[in-house]
Formats: sequence, structure tokens, C-alpha cells
Amino acid sequence: MGNNKIDLSQDILYLDLSSGLSGDMFVASLLDLGVDRNALMEALYSIKDDGFKIVISDKFKSGIRVKDFDVVLDSKHENFDHDMEYLHGNDERYVAEKHHEHSHEHSHEHEHSHEHSHEHEHSHAHSHGHSHNTEYHHHHGRGLKEVFAIIDKSSCNDNTKEIAKDIFNILAKAEAKAHGVDISEVHFHEVGAIDSIVDIIAAAFCIDYLKIKRTCIPYISEGKGTVRCQHGILPIPVPAVTSIVMDNGLIINNTDVYGELITPTGAAIAAKLVTETHLPDKYKIINTGYGGGKREYKTAGFVRAIHISEEN
Repeated sequence: MGNNKIDLSQDILYLDLSSGLSGDMFVASLLDLGVDRNALMEALYSIKDDGFKIVISDKFKSGIRVKDFDVVLDSKHENFDHDMEYLHGNDERYVAEKHHEHSHEHSHEHEHSHEHSHEHEHSHAHSHGHSHNTEYHHHHGRGLKEVFAIIDKSSCNDNTKEIAKDIFNILAKAEAKAHGVDISEVHFHEVGAIDSIVDIIAAAFCIDYLKIKRTCIPYISEGKGTVRCQHGILPIPVPAVTSIVMDNGLIINNTDVYGELITPTGAAIAAKLVTETHLPDKYKIINTGYGGGKREYKTAGFVRAIHISEEN
């Protein structure tokens, strides 16, 4: 990639979302595409909140080297986002699928030893049990005004701040519709937690840094089953994702994977970015970036961000 700053203002970002989309996957893919790691870290550590640290590393998904962007929480702020059986409400189909895959995955243990060691460290950070769940939701029910205050106090430039606020407005509109309340009454729980706020500010920083103007998203793959959230165990896609997809013309590709492939944060980022759903007839590939997810599903498990230039 060299030392030249990548500029997509005259080109197209093509997002291959065949494994779904979450905030951390998106950020990781753009880091791999060419966003300056140090500049991003400086912006994120200016956020006036505690309880988190940023870890950026390489790992493997389906045998492919991908970038990993991890907002690691302390025990007080833990949200169990990667405790899979808890997350999916002990959905019998998910548990059965994981049991079936276990012996196959075990055979690849040596091949992916780097990924294993990273995930072991991450799982240790998430091993505090479910007793903190009530405390977590009690302390992180932030409203839009509180979230905007956190964004405004960061050192990010004005455009990055506006992009982050736009993403949160998309989320707030969807939550308001789902719960039948005014947007001013929306209190974020999962996406109001500091890790989600950091993910969204990071996404906004990456969009601004690369000067992205056009984004092609043909579809986003989604799974099936249930997922546990602050309001209980809900069917996939959750109501917020359904609203965002419906209101912003996003296209869902249904899969047979039991699990949530599209998070509300991922859907909101896609809604902010999408300008087209069809690739040009002719184009050159300038660069690619791979961003890996944390959750283990029966998919490739990464977002592929592709910088393309349209050709006549």
C-alpha cells in the first residue's frame, strides 16, 4: 500500500457482506484496506469514557488472514457479546450445529494456532459470567443526547462526528419505530454501551479518512434463529435491523446459518454508506481489505472491503 494516503473520493467501495456485517468487522476491513492505525487509535483514545482498550491484530478466518478490531471491555462494562450459547438464548438448533462442527474445527487447531491464541485471550476477558448483565444494562441505557455528547468531546474532526451522529440517528429511528416511542425517548442499551459507541466512531473515522463517497452493497447475508438482547430473546433479524433494512433499501440474502449475521450497528453503517446495489459492468480492483468477526458461525466470517475504479 505504500505511504500514500488512500483516497476513494473518485472511486467506489464495494462491500462483500456474504458473512453479514457488524461494526467491528467493518472497521477491521477498512483498517486492512489502508486506514492509518495510529491516527485511528489517537482519535478513539480521545473519547471521554473509561472501561475499554483497543486491540488491533491479525488473525485467520477460514484460512484467510484478516484484520481484527477489538474493543476490549473491563469486567464492569462486559456485555457477553461473544458468549454464543447465551447470546442465542440456548437455541437448540444453534447448539446442535456447533456440536456437529466441533470435531471438524478441532482438526484445524494447529493450522490456525494464531487465531486460537488470540481468541483464548479474548475469551478470558469475557469469562466473568452473567451476573453482571443487570448492572451492564442499568449503567448503559444512554439516550441520543448523551451519546452525541460523547462524540462531541472526542478529538475527531467535524465530518467524522457528523457521520457518527448520522449512524446513531439511523439506529434511534429504528429503535423508536420498534418500541412505539418518540426518537427523543429512545435509550440505547447494547448500542449505547461504550464498545458500540467506539465501533461507530471508529467506522465514521474510517469513512472520513478514506473519503468514501460511493459504496456498492449488493446484499447483506443474514442468519436465522434467535438472539438474546436487553428486551429478551428475539427472532432474527431483530426489529431494529428489520426497520433499517426496510427504510434504507438494503437487500438481505437469507442463509441457513443459525445466528445473527447482521447487527443493528452493522445495518446502520450499511444504511449510511450505500449508494448503489449493482457493480459497474467494468472495473479495476485497486486494493482489498479483510475484517474478521468475533462470533463463530458456519460462514467465512469476514467482511471484504474492495476498492474499485469504474472503467468505461
